[in-house]
Amino acid sequence: MKIGIDAGGTLIKIVEIDNGHRTFRTKRTDELTEVIEWLNQQPCRNVSLTGGKAQMIKDQLDFPAQEFVEFDAASKGLNMLLEEQGHYLKDYIFANVGTGTSMHYFDGQTQRRVGGIGAGGGMIQGLGYLLSGITDYQTLTDTAEQGDREFIDLKVKHIYKNSEPPIPGDLTAANFAHVMRHLDKEVSTADQLASVMGVVGEVVTTMAITLAREFQTENVVYIGSSFNNNHLLRKVVEDYTVLRGFKPYYVEGGAFSGALGSIYLGNPA
Repeated sequence: MKIGIDAGGTLIKIVEIDNGHRTFRTKRTDELTEVIEWLNQQPCRNVSLTGGKAQMIKDQLDFPAQEFVEFDAASKGLNMLLEEQGHYLKDYIFANVGTGTSMHYFDGQTQRRVGGIGAGGGMIQGLGYLLSGITDYQTLTDTAEQGDREFIDLKVKHIYKNSEPPIPGDLTAANFAHVMRHLDKEVSTADQLASVMGVVGEVVTTMAITLAREFQTENVVYIGSSFNNNHLLRKVVEDYTVLRGFKPYYVEGGAFSGALGSIYLGNPA
């Protein structure tokens, strides 16, 4: 058996491979001690680590483990998942939307980090809590999916109400700015959370497609734990990417790219 662990800022992603069968699961970072205890109890000693808390895990293991740079591990795992899901891309930008968002360009051979932003799952959870008092991520995302951004976000079409806009009317002109034109309207918690998903998704997408344009690729791949149980964020990202003229790819199991990739970086064969 082989074990790969990506210990990030919010979640610990774990991949186990036993006789070719993969098992994926997650733990919260506040369960780090439990994960270390579990590893020390395993008969398997083929453990690969990546992520910001990898060194912390490594220091407390009773046996040696391999540690890899998270960007390389994520790229390795992502390439495997893309091909397994029928996407054979010669080059692409990939956005790893975790607590924050890291941006990378893959040229067909290697990846390089080309940017990053603070908008991501951490912003969704933090700002979402400030607006709603909800601490559970799944409850927050389920609530957001019931919301409507119509009276919160100002669209280009709202500005060019009686004329043809020079850019697509469904583009957001200003997040949260439509509120000031509808002070008589009551917006629900779900509406507010839907707009949080909107601003995070649009900021991530805008950064990703700007880089895609710079590196002359039409392909943008989105991965990361922020998409867990978050169909609305995925829809915002995919729709906005298409609206801007690029091709979005969402990879099933993409949040586990780093954990999976670390296994194969440590076991090239």
